[in-house]
Amino acid sequence: MTSPFDELGRLARTAAMVGLVAGSMATANAETIISHGISTFGELRYTADFPHLDYVNPDAPKGGEISVWGFGSFDSMHPYTTKGRAGQLSSIFFESLLEGTADEADAVYGLVAESLEYPADRSHVIFNMRPEARFSDGSPLTAADVVFSYETLRDKGLPSFRAVIQKQIESAEALGPHRVKFTFKSGIPTRDLPQTAGGLPIFSKAWYEATGADFEDSTLTPGLGSGPYVLDSLDVGQQIVYRRNPDYWGKDLPINRGRHNFDRIRIEYFADYNSAFEGFKAGTYTYRTEASSKIWATGYDFPAIEKGWAVKDTPPDGTLASGQSFIFNLRREKFQDIRVREAIGMMFNFEWSNKTLFYGIYARINSFWENSYLKASGQPDDGELAVLRPIAGLLPDGVLDSGAVMAPTSSERQLDRRNLRRASALLDGAGWQVGDDGMRRNDAGETLKVEILNDSQAFDRVINPYVENLRALGVDAVHTRIDNAQMTERERNFDFDMVTGNFRTSLTPGAELEQYFGSQSAEFSIFNLAGYGSEAADKLIETVKAAETRDALDESIRALDRVLRAEKFWVPQWFRNIHTVAYYDMYRYPDTLPPYALGTLDFWWFDQQAHDRLKAAGAF
Repeated sequence: MTSPFDELGRLARTAAMVGLVAGSMATANAETIISHGISTFGELRYTADFPHLDYVNPDAPKGGEISVWGFGSFDSMHPYTTKGRAGQLSSIFFESLLEGTADEADAVYGLVAESLEYPADRSHVIFNMRPEARFSDGSPLTAADVVFSYETLRDKGLPSFRAVIQKQIESAEALGPHRVKFTFKSGIPTRDLPQTAGGLPIFSKAWYEATGADFEDSTLTPGLGSGPYVLDSLDVGQQIVYRRNPDYWGKDLPINRGRHNFDRIRIEYFADYNSAFEGFKAGTYTYRTEASSKIWATGYDFPAIEKGWAVKDTPPDGTLASGQSFIFNLRREKFQDIRVREAIGMMFNFEWSNKTLFYGIYARINSFWENSYLKASGQPDDGELAVLRPIAGLLPDGVLDSGAVMAPTSSERQLDRRNLRRASALLDGAGWQVGDDGMRRNDAGETLKVEILNDSQAFDRVINPYVENLRALGVDAVHTRIDNAQMTERERNFDFDMVTGNFRTSLTPGAELEQYFGSQSAEFSIFNLAGYGSEAADKLIETVKAAETRDALDESIRALDRVLRAEKFWVPQWFRNIHTVAYYDMYRYPDTLPPYALGTLDFWWFDQQAHDRLKAAGAF
């Protein structure tokens, strides 16, 4: 199931944010832009003297605790290494030079950096850092720490970090105690490079030198960061508590007013989804994002809800769909034939699942940019054709002259006979014939075996009917339940046929597309679970990265969306355009939420009087 922390991805402060020019605080001359922020196309929403973000309550009280749940277990508090399973929110300690907002698709503003300077061609960027910035132990955060962090991620970071950094950044240089310059490599699009550099997490050089810690090792001792929260306590595999740092250096910055309001964030771990729900009913934790439509429709009839102590809520969700899907591992020879992938995809009956299992609350994902204006629809328009025609010889069949590929539709019977016949013809054509035992075999006598890995008990009811449909097709399909530690290990080693995963795109994508869909990432990126790569996609990604206007960007994204959908390396699942959350009625949020984040742990706050009333009534 989708994680209860999916909406917090924006807080990870990685290099996925991109941008270009605008909203300058001052311009030194025609060749150098000096600004408090940077936006891809157009003016920044916030001027240099903005008092606070529009969507926060600047007078939100500080205090209280919010508690949420975590899935499975953890054995590390280091989120930037491939070793171990990092605890939820373990990147919360670290800040970056630039910070995104939840009401703009393509803007970032200074956080640790007070301003940035860059030439019109963005061949380099200089960040002027805030001299008051401090790590949580009170030690100064300097340009030397920024350079150290860049070099560490370049040499020892996650493979996806290393790939982007090594390809795009030539060097980082401390020009002074609070001034750092990044120089970018020549011959590549530079539109998003200041944001790539400004989005890197910052670690303490002095802490690593003093402790002798190896950045590549898994550890339960988090590195020293500068963020608003520090580690309060942990019980390995059971609980993590983060505590708001009252001495946080950036608490009075305009970009932080009305944010980071909870004194404590507590995470309670549960072995599976159902036990986590029982924990919420018992009050073990107090805030829950509900990902199970069945539980949402039928399970919220327990005493805390009936007495009004806890509430169900459905705030609007304007974010991109997560791209949740069954993902084929294209590293497997049996999935190289697109007809095999298409046939297997036809056997997942969303319409039946939505009616029977999901109580009709979902819509089907069709696009990698679902729930946005960037999804391709109908025939390609003139702008898309201008992008696609130069690479016509590389495109999958039908991209130029057919509408965007849509997920197959089915009847409301579990096994759709029409799709069964179509899928059978595809497998026949691909050389997988039905044997005497009803199983499909190739010329070597091998069955078409497809193992679907799953580490969530709540997903059994989705996968088991899918497996039944596949077996009716003659596919030797099996559903294998494993624990979350095994899932992590097998995904990292690409040891699977199919898994449920996500393709997380953005409204202003850039270099991060290479991590999900680039040929060079196919063999190593944990984000490219499919192992997908094609020359057509690579060229379109370069076009996206090089786009100089919003229209050009949008057209190139829709063109890429068409190609990716035509390749059929996923079986798209479902999404909602609302959040389904439940919480004990002592949390508050602004009347108008921003379009791109629910912001529960970011700008919600604790109502002490409501808490006291609940406590007096026996809710806790």
